[in-house]
Amino acid sequence: MDTNTVLEALSILKKHYPLWNAPIVTFIAVSRGSPYEILISTLLSLRTKDETTRSAAMRLFQRAKTPQEMLSLTEQEIAGLIYPVGFYKVKARRILEISRLILEKFNGKVPDSLEELLTLPGVGRKTANLVITLGYQKPGICVDTHVHRISNRWDYVQTKTPEQTEYALREKLPQEEWISYNDILVAFGQTICKPISPLCDQKCPIRHLCPQKGVKQHR
Repeated sequence: MDTNTVLEALSILKKHYPLWNAPIVTFIAVSRGSPYEILISTLLSLRTKDETTRSAAMRLFQRAKTPQEMLSLTEQEIAGLIYPVGFYKVKARRILEISRLILEKFNGKVPDSLEELLTLPGVGRKTANLVITLGYQKPGICVDTHVHRISNRWDYVQTKTPEQTEYALREKLPQEEWISYNDILVAFGQTICKPISPLCDQKCPIRHLCPQKGVKQHR
């Protein structure tokens, strides 16, 4: 696909997007979650299904919604609240480390720059971009496995890693589409454009536009 075709595909997908479950971090942002809640939710979501992340985040935020409140909990209490998210013990320790650094280095405010966010332990470009875009409504492109896979499946980029995809998209995709691109493609990737045997024939509303690059089997 070229950029015009990608924009046409996004326009079609935006009409179908409300029928799919929004990614959990987007749900929290729409529910007026703070940048801190978005940051913690994103950390919880790593290598964890959305439904598990959603319930864990809700349990945790009922007890603590700010760095100050989080530091009143023990590592064991946090681990119990977020179980069974993936690597819950490691994440509990990280949440405390990050909360302490936000208070000590950033005066209790989650940073709004990519460079500063990346100094926090366990925060990579995906997490940092989500905080920037959903927490602060600043331009950024969040690239997870769905965005990376679909962008290459569309032959819009030709990249090997999510980080390479992010940089390629920054060069090609109009900035006004940056924030919605992640939300739409994550939901699309979870429901239709799956990693293995995507639902091209059954449900895909843009199958007439997609080159299906690398797709060996579909339904």
